[in-house]
Amino acid sequence: MSEQNEGLRDARESVPSEPPPSHDARRPAPEEPTVVVDPDRRLSPVFIIGLGVVAVVILVFIVIGIRSRVHAESELKTVTRENAIDAVQVTNPARGAKALEIVLPVNTQAYIDTGIYARTNGYLKHWYADIGAHVRQGQVLADIETPEVDQQVQQATSDLATAQANLQIAQITAERWKKLLAKNAVSHQEADQATSDFAAKQSALESAQANLRRIQQLQGFEKIYAPFDGVITARNVDIGSLIQGGDSAAPRAELFHMASTDKLRMFVPVPEVDARFVNNGDRVVITSDAAPGQKFEGDVVRNSDSIDASSRTLNVEVDIDNRSHKLLPGQYAFVHLPVPAESQSLTLPSNALLFRAEGLRVGVVRNNHVELVPVTIGHDYGATVEITSGLTNQDQVILNPSDSLAQGQQVRVETGAGE
Repeated sequence: MSEQNEGLRDARESVPSEPPPSHDARRPAPEEPTVVVDPDRRLSPVFIIGLGVVAVVILVFIVIGIRSRVHAESELKTVTRENAIDAVQVTNPARGAKALEIVLPVNTQAYIDTGIYARTNGYLKHWYADIGAHVRQGQVLADIETPEVDQQVQQATSDLATAQANLQIAQITAERWKKLLAKNAVSHQEADQATSDFAAKQSALESAQANLRRIQQLQGFEKIYAPFDGVITARNVDIGSLIQGGDSAAPRAELFHMASTDKLRMFVPVPEVDARFVNNGDRVVITSDAAPGQKFEGDVVRNSDSIDASSRTLNVEVDIDNRSHKLLPGQYAFVHLPVPAESQSLTLPSNALLFRAEGLRVGVVRNNHVELVPVTIGHDYGATVEITSGLTNQDQVILNPSDSLAQGQQVRVETGAGE
């Protein structure tokens, strides 16, 4: 560049000088000096090297920019392809299902629960036990006044005395005719008639005796006795009430209602699928909301040994010792029946199940592709379910599968995200 400047300076110096301009305004302005470049003058090597360096730097920046754009485009395509593949969380089924306890609602019942009725007609004379009273077997509960039965007893007693008198005279007559027959004083026909009359009078006496005993038994029903040890749960009559015996369908025919509460029984409807786990003699736990925090033990004493066709349940009777009277008849309770787990079963989270039209399915990842596997459920534990067939504990089961999950779909397993 310095050499170029020197050439320009030399060119200027070679131009002849002109006289200084006059102050006459009418003269034209002087022309600009002409710059003459020497074509034979060469550029400096330093300048050329500088231009080459600049060109190389620009070329390098261009190449780097192109490569970065190509790499970014390639990465974008890769990320786009990866994002197009659904990411899934997987888990492995756990071996060995836990034991299940099914809780079934029941109503407690007294071991013996019955109504007390009268067997004779009359009026209630007096009662001796009110509701809540604990009575013993044979204890008098009430007296019934039966004037009509008393008169029938008197009449039956008189009829019996008449029959005895008739029998006595018939016996005397028959013996007398036998003696006369031995002397041939009477005919055999007359003797046979006397003997037959004696036998008829004897039968009439027995009939009178039976009728008297019947009426006396009715008279014995004037007193109402407790048939077993228990508690009076209802008293439906009061003094002076009309009593109609032997008609349980009549209004207010039930005098008292009794229940034996020292032992309670419960009839449990066990679902058909769990009926095979119930055996006579098993011990079960009973709880009740009316006795919070308390557990009672009962025994499975019998079952119907038949599935009810309408409810598909097995009727099972559970008896419980209630001598402490902490439970009451008619109280709502729950029976806890233990159900053992299947030895070969697996457990799986409930959120891994797919409900499809063809049946229950789970999505299993195999070779990064989805396979919809049919499974069979044993018991439902709430958050988890028991799987009895269809899976192994090595299968990678998809959690929270989408409804659009399809057979053979390519997926990507998120590592460390399974349960």
